[in-house]
Amino acid sequence: MEKETGYNVQDAFLSQIRRSRASVTVFLVNGVKLQGNITWFDDTTVLLKRDDQTQLIYKHAISTVMPSIPVNVFETAATEPTDRDIALGDDFN
Repeated sequence: MEKETGYNVQDAFLSQIRRSRASVTVFLVNGVKLQGNITWFDDTTVLLKRDDQTQLIYKHAISTVMPSIPVNVFETAATEPTDRDIALGDDFN
């Protein structure tokens, strides 16, 4: 399989939220509202922590992610690798 190229807005958005430790509200497709902090994510899941509870949420179940602070993914896009890029060992030199 060929490596993907280009900019992934979803990864940049989630990465910026995770790094800022901002609280988020996650709305699921079934209407459930979850709140907490994103501690990690990958291609299929998001870890959401609130108090001492951690929830594994499948991305296909997520409708909307609403951070408590403004997020501008295009501001850091050219200079910062996403968490996924780091995990995959992509070189940004």
